[in-house]
Amino acid sequence: MDFGGHTGWVLGYVIGLVVVLVVVALVVPILLLAARIGTQAKSINDGLGQAEKNTSALANLQETIDSALAIIAGLKRGRNRLGG
Repeated sequence: MDFGGHTGWVLGYVIGLVVVLVVVALVVPILLLAARIGTQAKSINDGLGQAEKNTSALANLQETIDSALAIIAGLKRGRNRLGG
């Protein structure tokens, strides 16, 4: 094949095209994986939000424990006064 003295240019274009195709072949799977991770991250974030909502009452757990201990102490005092 005679390229009229432009063999270097043609070779350069072919090598450039091959490099671009290789880069595209490597980047496309990464972008697809990133999209899948983004979808899963939204689902995980929604689940964590629901877990936070479901466990928010635990913030008052110490108050409940303190109330229960006060009731138990009162019951013990009552039992002692009754001679039990």
